[in-house]
Amino acid sequence: QVQLVESGGGLVQAGGSLRLSCVASGIIFSIGAMGWYRQVPGKQRELVAAITSGGSTRYADFVKGRFTISRDNAKNTVYLQMNSLKPEDTTVYYCNAEISSVDGIKKYWGQGTQVTVSS
Repeated sequence: QVQLVESGGGLVQAGGSLRLSCVASGIIFSIGAMGWYRQVPGKQRELVAAITSGGSTRYADFVKGRFTISRDNAKNTVYLQMNSLKPEDTTVYYCNAEISSVDGIKKYWGQGTQVTVSS
């Protein structure tokens, strides 16, 4: 059974940094695109950053220059380095990945990790 497990969330002051990690586990043949999303209560989940299996990246305008997405294919892990955090970055962050396994090719979500930025 494929699972995504996030870690690294927490409480930080404005201007501080956090590094989120997301590890995919299970019987995995390959992983395609991976990404980070966030969801503010009452709003739709939105893309924060994404990275292809080849390392191409894209970012939401509201994090450009502050966040960096990266991945370690050998460890089935994607990271999100978040710098210059703002109070408006406070919300739950979710990992997403397109994974090929015995169940076919599916998109999976992690359980989410809370990021809280105090002013």
